[in-house]
Amino acid sequence: MNTELHLQSTTSLYNGVKIPWLGLGTFALKDSSPIKNAIQIGYRSIDTASIYGNEQIVGEGIRQGIETANISRAQLFVASKIWITDQGYDETLAAYEKSIQKLGVNYLDLYVIHWPVKEKYKETWRALETLYKQERVRAIGISNFQIHHIEDIMESCEIKPMVNQIEYHPLLTQKNLYSFCYKQGIQLISASPFMKGQLLDNPILQNIAAKYNKSVAQIILRWNVQNHVIPIPKSSSKERILSNANIFDFQLKQEDMELIYSLNQNHRIGPDPNNSHTFLSVYHEWKQEKITAEEAMERIKMDPIIFYKRVSELEY
Repeated sequence: MNTELHLQSTTSLYNGVKIPWLGLGTFALKDSSPIKNAIQIGYRSIDTASIYGNEQIVGEGIRQGIETANISRAQLFVASKIWITDQGYDETLAAYEKSIQKLGVNYLDLYVIHWPVKEKYKETWRALETLYKQERVRAIGISNFQIHHIEDIMESCEIKPMVNQIEYHPLLTQKNLYSFCYKQGIQLISASPFMKGQLLDNPILQNIAAKYNKSVAQIILRWNVQNHVIPIPKSSSKERILSNANIFDFQLKQEDMELIYSLNQNHRIGPDPNNSHTFLSVYHEWKQEKITAEEAMERIKMDPIIFYKRVSELEY
């Protein structure tokens, strides 16, 4: 890993498209100022999703940031994701049009399948290939896909996924998936790098942070980058957005990289993509108002508290 990286440094996807090593996540953001502030600070990668319900706000922040930073749209890397209820060939093409309209852009740099919905994701991928071949999107990818999902796509696809956005943090390193994607040239992107804040008071990480005179968040983000994984931390605070960017002036020693890696417990905070097919199918029907929430919970024998917790985890 090059120690002379900076906030606008990039890595190349296998198709040659350059993607920044650090991005801004936008889950639950309710106003445009964090996006504007991030771009002004120097961020050039913005990640959103249709399910976040804020693509229009993100678009406003992008326009404000472009004006404030005096840059062009071409200098940004804008990504969005296709939600469960929009999967399928025609549905995905329509969802893409809605997303770029809400964002106020003419194209996306990256368009991703948010979750692998059984019997849907292959047709959804075919739609992404169409958009890519039409040069409506510069790169296409997947999110929360495990090895068997990727192999299933690769059996019939014309274009291999360029990225896989997954839950990746010190307590969930997904070693086999990491190795598979690395060998296939599929760039990993880290969602929830801080484990929704649960890692910030980890004593081992705090000790490492003190050693480098950095915050735990900065240590985690640097660990991601040195593992060749792109983190996209979400924050609405200008101070934290700035702090998260200050990870390019130091390098973790190998002993500390290994110590962080040893924290792995295969512990997820989100749903397991390998065991979510039934839930995803029921969720899909519920969101399309084909069944009620009560019918959904009865079908999968799930308590309301757990059901709505799973929904909130899924929509992250």
